[in-house]
Amino acid sequence: MGSGMRTSVTDLTAAATALLLLLCFGVDGVVSDASDHRYKTGDHVPLYVNKVGPFHNPSETYRYFDLPFCTPEHVTEKREALGEVLNGDRLVDAPYKLDFRVDHESEVLCKKRLTREEVSKFRSAVTKDYYFQMYYDDLPLWGFIGKVDKEGKDLGEYKYYLYKRFHFDVLYNNDRVIEIVVHTDPNMLLDVTEDRDIEAEFLYSVKWKETATPFEKRMEKYSQTSSLPHHLEIHWFSIINSCVTVLLLTGFLATILMRVLKNDFVKYTHDEESAEDQEESGWKYIHGDVFRFPKNKSLLAASLGSGTQLFTLTVFIFILALVGVFYPYNRGALFTALVIIYALTSGIAGYAATSFYCQLEGTNWVRNLLLTGCLFCGPLFLTFCFLNTVAIVYSATAALPFGTIVVIVLIWTLVTSPLLVLGGIAGKNSKADFQAPCRTAKYPREIPPLPWYRQTIPQMIMAGFLPFSAIYIELYYIFASVWGHRIYTIYSILFIVFIILLIVTAFITVALTYFQLAAEDHEWWWRSFLCGGSTGLFVYGYCLYYYHARSDMSGFMQTSFFFGYMACICYGFFLMLGMVGFRAALLFVRHIYRSIKCE
Repeated sequence: MGSGMRTSVTDLTAAATALLLLLCFGVDGVVSDASDHRYKTGDHVPLYVNKVGPFHNPSETYRYFDLPFCTPEHVTEKREALGEVLNGDRLVDAPYKLDFRVDHESEVLCKKRLTREEVSKFRSAVTKDYYFQMYYDDLPLWGFIGKVDKEGKDLGEYKYYLYKRFHFDVLYNNDRVIEIVVHTDPNMLLDVTEDRDIEAEFLYSVKWKETATPFEKRMEKYSQTSSLPHHLEIHWFSIINSCVTVLLLTGFLATILMRVLKNDFVKYTHDEESAEDQEESGWKYIHGDVFRFPKNKSLLAASLGSGTQLFTLTVFIFILALVGVFYPYNRGALFTALVIIYALTSGIAGYAATSFYCQLEGTNWVRNLLLTGCLFCGPLFLTFCFLNTVAIVYSATAALPFGTIVVIVLIWTLVTSPLLVLGGIAGKNSKADFQAPCRTAKYPREIPPLPWYRQTIPQMIMAGFLPFSAIYIELYYIFASVWGHRIYTIYSILFIVFIILLIVTAFITVALTYFQLAAEDHEWWWRSFLCGGSTGLFVYGYCLYYYHARSDMSGFMQTSFFFGYMACICYGFFLMLGMVGFRAALLFVRHIYRSIKCE
């Protein structure tokens, strides 16, 4: 019966995984009009308009034709993959005709009469510094829709202008498009300062030029800003800063902690008389309580399971980044990878949580499995529901269509949940023992009064500050990429910083755990998890600084998106690093108590 059940669950999981890949890539797969990107003179090259929005609010984007631009007779939407929809991309055919190697001089796009309402809408967009984004043969291009003339004028005298003419410079190599840039004509402006009907004529021109740049290197220019000497110096300074932090911390552990431990081992193991004299103090004194299972062990096991899954997800994302999957403007690749890998690694969360819960002699493993499945997804789902409602109210492209929400629910129901259950069953059947090197006393020993700096919150502040100091320089570039228009491509440096972060987190948690045990405080389980994850709280504190001091974001939608989704990211960070800190502390505690003779 049990074997048949496991077989059916396995078959269901395999089918669900196939469905997941189909939903992400097959049903809504993007197929370019010219998938090999080769054209002949006069061939149609796909040009799509994507979105418009305030330059300083990257999450607040709208469909291109939400503004009264020249609209083609038939607006054809491009079918997009799941990751592109999650990224807020809404590509539709552009009215511009940029056929391969066909020049145009002042081609009329359209003539139209702008009503007072349309003029007001354009003026509002110009005031908020709206930009547009297009894709030509999968190459991104941007431009601003207008400008504000403020020179020598008071606020009430500002002039608002809309650009009437765009010029496209396109570079090609043989039969392939290499680069495209759009320019605005500063001499052809439409005054939209006053609310009145306006007769408008919109034009565009195209100029083709040959280049020797090969097709394989056409995306390199988008990543060059990250590789400029000035930026590389800052990145390497970040790594040096992190390495110094690691060296100082390891040096501290080597000279202080290990020397103290060596003295402890000598005292407790070789000098029996001295050990008897000193039995009333020190970490050996609490050997009968140090492996007493903690309170809320189901929550701790679920937190470790979720943290293990998020750690695995992060490692896989780094592997994909290092092999070049996330090259600049590979639309939606990161979001697609996040969805697929998170769904496929849910079995790891189920296994890690249930096996540890059973080691702690837990009995209700099904409830523990449900808690594991909801611990991270629950807050993320609630945050998404609120923010998606905000996006719907704003009519922004960040609002997910109903079909996409159904796809995500299907993925969670048919892939994530079965794998979680399968992992839980495997964890329950693993029959692993906890392997405590000391027997636990029948009654818990009273913890002596501790000074304020040995309490949980001061220890968390101390534990979170050092790892945060090792990564804060790199955080700016990550934030500027995620919440701005910079491009982050130096994943190798980021991976080094991530490794350093893990090492610092593990070491500082081990050090604080030792001092806690030396003070005869045996409740180290939750403390080590909270100290390890406290870096996530520091990162969220950095969010406040970045929003007010380093960005120009504004408005309710952008603010709620920034702080809402960053809260989820920092919470995931907390779970992942908490798991790392706890695992390191557990190895350390087992090691030191295995090294002495406990009666």
